Order: sequence, then structure tokens, then C-alpha cells
Amino acid sequence: MAKVSIYLNFQCKTEEAFNYYRSVFNTEFSAPIMYIRDLPAQPGSPSLPENEMNAVMHVALPILAGVEIMGTDMLESMGHKVVVGNNTTINLEPDSREEADRLFNALSAGGSDMAAMRQEFWGYWGCCLDRFGIRWMFNVPNPR
Repeated sequence: MAKVSIYLNFQCKTEEAFNYYRSVFNTEFSAPIMYIRDLPAQPGSPSLPENEMNAVMHVALPILAGVEIMGTDMLESMGHKVVVGNNTTINLEPDSREEADRLFNALSAGGSDMAAMRQEFWGYWGCCLDRFGIRWMFNVPNPR
């Protein structure tokens, strides 16, 4: 079933922020926090400094009315810097790759594709900035 969530980026404060949000909304994480150290090795990926291995790769927390917030730590070693504008993204999880491609193509038209749609270890993924400056992420999880 398709769903929408809000994705938040932090500069090495994701775990702290999400523990705070968990206490505010009195809910529990949807799954255990995934850390950078938990990622499978990807061919061609740069090695990261030891101090970034405990950074958060992904966390998800239900808040209100079926809405979930998700988050990640931006990595300085990869040139990532959190600024207003890249700290919040609308995450869309359509039911199919075809629908993800359609939405990506429509929303990136006149904007920019920050990461073209592609297969990742968790599913089919991409990200774009629309012509109004809004960041959109697209995820079609791998079948379970």
C-alpha cells in the first residue's frame, strides 16, 4: 500500500533527535535504528572514517494520524552539510516502480534530479528537487 512520510536530515544528531521525538509522541521506532556500520559493503563505495560508523543510516517513528517521520545523519566525509532546505524531504512510497518513475519524472521536470531512480539494496530509490525548491524522495521497497 502506498504511503507518505517526512524524511529529516541531521548533522550527527539523528539518534538524539529521534529519542526526543519518541518521548514527545509516546511511540516506538518502527524497526531498530540502522547505523552506517550495519550497511552491507557496496562495490565502489568509499570507506568512511571510524567516527562516522556510528552515524544513523535510517530510523523511522510513527507520530500522528498514520504519519511517520524518518531520519538519517548527513556525513561530513562525503561533503554533506545540513542547511535549511536539505534538512526535510517528502518521502513517497508508491506501489510500483512505474509509478515511482512517473512521479520522479513529473516532479523533477524543471527542477533537478539529485539522484536518478536506481536499484539500491533496500529497494528502488531516487531523489529530486522540484522547480519550486521542494525535495522529494521515492522508495519502492524490495518485496519481502
